Amino acid sequence: MNTKPFIAATLIGSLFFGSTVMAAGGPRKDSGTTDLTTSTSTSLTTIETSDLQYMREEEKLARDVYLTLDQSWGQQTQVFAKIALSEESHTSTVDYLLDKFDVEDPVINDTIGVFTNEELQALYNDLVAKGKNSLIDGLLVGALIEEKDMRDILAAIDQTDERAIILAYSNLLDGSKSHLRAFVEVIEAQGLEYEAQVLDSEEVELILEDESEVE
Repeated sequence: MNTKPFIAATLIGSLFFGSTVMAAGGPRKDSGTTDLTTSTSTSLTTIETSDLQYMREEEKLARDVYLTLDQSWGQQTQVFAKIALSEESHTSTVDYLLDKFDVEDPVINDTIGVFTNEELQALYNDLVAKGKNSLIDGLLVGALIEEKDMRDILAAIDQTDERAIILAYSNLLDGSKSHLRAFVEVIEAQGLEYEAQVLDSEEVELILEDESEVE
């Protein structure tokens, strides 16, 4: 199967079918487990459970980074504050799924910049440090987060056949596309040309050319 056209189409269109993209450094399948392995939840696999927990904190990371960077650059752009509000909705959406499927919430402390997942904790620290260097660095951090989110969401969709989860992830993906366009718009307003950081350049180009708006 030629995955590149499929991935690009998935990013732009409906997400009722899984992608073949796997996230390096995002939600991932543990070696020695299979899709049939049951988790502590009564209805989800171990992979579905771990993906939900990762996604819960990944959306929180986006919110927390944007709220933090808004303190540095809020007088120059409202993009961080506006998207942080949307990310609050996104992490709440995943929280709803955790409740629905009786999965333990990894967010035991909702304080900005505090994470259970050590990888995400380190990533938050690194991104905030970089984003505080300059407005452009902050905007590039925002765009990077949205590209990473899309990659990880696609990987998580590929690991589940639960319709409620697929629909929720699809909405998160649409939001990330909109957020990426918002960040790139501000970057280009500074006279710079945006280049893809996580996704392939062709995929990013298709996303940026899509005129639909989703919050």
